[in-house]
Amino acid sequence: MSERTLQLGRSGEELAEVFLKKSGYKILARNYKTKLGEVDIIAREKDCICFIEVKARNTADFGLPKEAVCARKQRQISKAALVYLKDNKLLDKSARFDVVSVLLDGSSPKIELIRNAFELDSSFAY
Repeated sequence: MSERTLQLGRSGEELAEVFLKKSGYKILARNYKTKLGEVDIIAREKDCICFIEVKARNTADFGLPKEAVCARKQRQISKAALVYLKDNKLLDKSARFDVVSVLLDGSSPKIELIRNAFELDSSFAY
């Protein structure tokens, strides 16, 4: 990945974190990595653990950022989420997958939160 792409990702995650905090989320972890996958942001909203994928783009020429969360990426996030829940003894808690889409093609970023963006693949259930 190029340095420019990495910087875009970092900027998107920072903007998403500020947005989420203003929206009432409590950030629990950023860039949570396992052998099976990564989660950009893990947060709590009320009694729900939220696993959040952040997608940022400079332009919508090739589609909106939220459209880039493909099935393969969803599986990786799901696997990492299960590791997090198991390691933190939170398997009994309510959890969901959200996506934050950040479009940086103007004077101010366009940020969109998609709650329950996708479901846990049933083949990963414990």
